Amino acid sequence: MLRRAFKGEPFDYRGDYYTLEGGGLAEPIAPEIYFGGASPAAEQVAARRVDVALMWGEPPSAIAERVKRLRDLAAERPLRFGVRLHVIARDTSEEAWAEADRLLSGMDPARIAKAQERFARFDSVGQRRMVDLHGGGQARDLEIHPGLWAGVGLVREGAGTALVGSYAEVAELIRQYAAAGAEEFILSGWPHLEEALRVGDFVLPRLVGLEGVNRS
Repeated sequence: MLRRAFKGEPFDYRGDYYTLEGGGLAEPIAPEIYFGGASPAAEQVAARRVDVALMWGEPPSAIAERVKRLRDLAAERPLRFGVRLHVIARDTSEEAWAEADRLLSGMDPARIAKAQERFARFDSVGQRRMVDLHGGGQARDLEIHPGLWAGVGLVREGAGTALVGSYAEVAELIRQYAAAGAEEFILSGWPHLEEALRVGDFVLPRLVGLEGVNRS
C-alpha cells in the first residue's frame, strides 16, 4: 500500500481497518524503506518488503547469522542490512572504558532492577535478545565481544550496546560489522554532539575505502 502511494497516482482502497478515496501522493517519490524486527514474522516482512533490514548491535558473529538467514529468506530479492549502535570513542582504550565505568556508576541499582523487570515483560524478540546480553559488575564485565559493551541496555530499552575503545579500535569493530554484512550504521552517543564530532573527526577517516558502507 505504501509503495502504491509513492507512485504519485491517486487510488481508492477499502480494507478491514481503513478506507482511502483518491489516496496517494501528488508526485512520485522513491524513498527507501528501513525496517527493524527480530521475530520470525518480522524477518519474513523484511525479506519480502523492505530495502534495508535494521538490527541492534549484537556481536558481529550473531549479525552474520541474521544476515545469512535474511538473505536466504529474501532469495534473489536485493536486501541491504544496517546496525544500530552507541559509541564511546576516545584517544585511548583506557579513556573510553573509564567513560563506560562512569556511565555505569551513575546508574541507580533500583532503576536497573525496575527497568530489567519491565523489559522482561516485553514480547519483543529483539528486546529479549538485548536483555540476554547482560551480565553485571564493572563495565568490562559487560563486554560481550571485544569492544562491544552491553551496559547501555541495563536501563535503556531498544538498542542496548555500545562500541567502546580507542578511535582505531572502534573503526576496526565497524569493519567487523561490515564484514558480517552490515552496510548502514546508525550511531549515537552521550553527549550526542560531542560523540558525533569525535566519530566524524577521528573514526570515519579511518574507514575511508571501506567498500559498500554508507557513512552519511
